[in-house]
Amino acid sequence: MIKYLLAGLLLASTVWAQPLDRIVAVVNDEVILESDLGEMEQTVRQQLRQREAAVPPGDILRRQVLERLIMQRIQLQRADSVGVRVGDDALNAALRQIANNNNMNLRQFRDVLQEDGYDFSYFRETIREEMIITRLRKSQVEDRVVVSDREVDNFLSTQTAQDGSEVEYQLQHILVSVPEAAAPEDVQQAQKKLEKIQALLTEGGDFAEVAAGYSDGQNALEGGALGWRKQGELPSLFAEVVPQLVVGEVSEPLRSGSGFHLVRVKDKKSQEVHLVKQTLASHILIRTNELTTDEQAENRLEQLRQRIVSGENFAELARAHSDDTGSAIDGGSLGWTSPGVMVPEFEEKMDALAIGELSDVFKSRFGWHLVKVIDRREQNMADEFKRNKAREQIRQRKIDEEMESWLRALRDEAYVEYREL
Repeated sequence: MIKYLLAGLLLASTVWAQPLDRIVAVVNDEVILESDLGEMEQTVRQQLRQREAAVPPGDILRRQVLERLIMQRIQLQRADSVGVRVGDDALNAALRQIANNNNMNLRQFRDVLQEDGYDFSYFRETIREEMIITRLRKSQVEDRVVVSDREVDNFLSTQTAQDGSEVEYQLQHILVSVPEAAAPEDVQQAQKKLEKIQALLTEGGDFAEVAAGYSDGQNALEGGALGWRKQGELPSLFAEVVPQLVVGEVSEPLRSGSGFHLVRVKDKKSQEVHLVKQTLASHILIRTNELTTDEQAENRLEQLRQRIVSGENFAELARAHSDDTGSAIDGGSLGWTSPGVMVPEFEEKMDALAIGELSDVFKSRFGWHLVKVIDRREQNMADEFKRNKAREQIRQRKIDEEMESWLRALRDEAYVEYREL
């Protein structure tokens, strides 16, 4: 008994002898510990080195990582309050997909991570948090963005690129944030920071390094990279400015509700519109349910296939037997379809057939199929393509603008207390 008591006392003394984990920030009713900051900082350093990107000085990197952590916590807290969750099944599926993308199974991927110095449990929870934030942003912002036909019409009527090609811009961005309803001294402080940034760029400073060190934007640690954007996808604030910039040029400061912006064109390219290869096909579908098993559905289609091979009319059998009532009335015809319209497992089988050829019986997520290719063509889908492209570009632009406002509002509403770093 005494032996166990002594062991307990020794354990307690060991625990008390260890330094306590220090609080570096308070976000609403949650704390960010120095260990949290250290883990994130190590991860960001490794990511920057893997991309062969410049690593900001230690104090600057630490401040930027802390801001990223604060925004993550704020979004995770909001997700929790509105019931956004990611279960273990969805998380495991995402991890398997990441491993597959790296040509590994999950066990091999975990071993490689650990060899590279990553703690797999920490990595796993990091992916869960990223998925939660992605779902939150989708439900709170992306799914609420609507593009009307009038917006598409207005976009197309003013679009300058009418020759079937369009310029894309690779952009970098620096944001000097200004709080909503900022006091004059807040604006003055932001202007001083902006002047310092402009001076660094004028003296030949690398835009990505300056962005990583001074930008308040969400992509600061990625060098302010916004990726490739078509003209229609440019935020409204940039839409008139970016086309006037040459590669490598930085804009004059642009003011928005979020603060002051500098945008740089890192590169530009043109993109041509190609003809779309379409397939005219017919199919017969047998769905499985409580009364029809997979084996029964497959056997029924095998019998129908033999009847078609023996000379019976495909369209008549489709009208009589197909569970796809929408196409059955037209003899199983699916009409002219473009790539990406059908589910991948169906499209793969259909694309492998020659004109007039009948497929084997196969299964998709909708049931069991028999498909016959009637014809193929190259169709000029310019008008439809332009409208769809315009709609997506407008939607992406509106998402970017709404996301910026949403993130700023979340940050402004949150209680954040900094402790000494």
